[in-house]
Amino acid sequence: MAQDDEWSDILSRDLDGLMEEARGISQDNVGTDLQCFIPGTMHYMDDHGKYPTISITGSACALNCDHCQRKILDSMIPATSPEELLTVCQRLAEGGNIGVLISGGSLPDGTLPWDPFIDAIAEVKATTELKITIHTGLIDQDTARRLDEAGVDEFLIDVIGSEETMLEVYHLDSTLEEMESSLAVLEATGKPIIPHIVVGLHYGQIRGEAVALDMVARHKPYALVIVVLRPIRNSPMGHVDPPDPEMVARFMALARFRMPDVPQALSCARPPGKYRKRLDSLAVEAGVNRIAMPAEEALERARELGMGIEFHHTCCSKSF
Repeated sequence: MAQDDEWSDILSRDLDGLMEEARGISQDNVGTDLQCFIPGTMHYMDDHGKYPTISITGSACALNCDHCQRKILDSMIPATSPEELLTVCQRLAEGGNIGVLISGGSLPDGTLPWDPFIDAIAEVKATTELKITIHTGLIDQDTARRLDEAGVDEFLIDVIGSEETMLEVYHLDSTLEEMESSLAVLEATGKPIIPHIVVGLHYGQIRGEAVALDMVARHKPYALVIVVLRPIRNSPMGHVDPPDPEMVARFMALARFRMPDVPQALSCARPPGKYRKRLDSLAVEAGVNRIAMPAEEALERARELGMGIEFHHTCCSKSF
């Protein structure tokens, strides 16, 4: 079935029946437990995460995407030189953290400036017990290989299925072929790859998400992380509405049908308040296996469904 036809079929179905079918597939193939995560150093129910996020570019990003405007980078620990990265990681290890997520802003071509930092990453792995997760951006084969050899534990990558969205939202003049090439070279390392798909990235609209799913499904992901557009104040998307929670739940079902045995996670990056309560409960209904900082309503629903609940002090992408 063509992508548009398949998505149209998902949209036409009764939501409760759709969620029940997706949940059944999830339980049969992945299990009945709900894994819950406290990412970064965020606080949740008198506890906090032990997996801080570091930016190798500080607050700098050449793309200045419409949905972020560099503001997400402000929440990360800056480490803009190899020496600073090593110092920061060693301090975080001494502070009892489990690992670090290393990310940063993009260069004009959608890549990150990994080259100067690879030796420092290898040194972190040699001198600490930290797990290292890399959020790659677009990446070539040589860089992926060298990061793998440095000891990176897993790779995260945002997957966009619309060239129009790449250009209009990310200000990135790239192609779907380049996007999928990044997935391929990461898969070739043999390390876990955890793609992220942002639902509603194109100003709240569902555009290339089904195409992104197709790309992800071709490259044996360890898990899939579903992110939901969270409009940021004073950004070009500050005024837009995120996609309805029910629409996100339908996309979760589509992802489950495409990849029945791949763990599915709901990212911490999603709208707050009543939206979060509704979406988190729907995610449980749809058989999502992982949720970052779940709403209490979702935990209650998971208990009603007889699901086990386990908490981790890492981001929901973490392989464990």
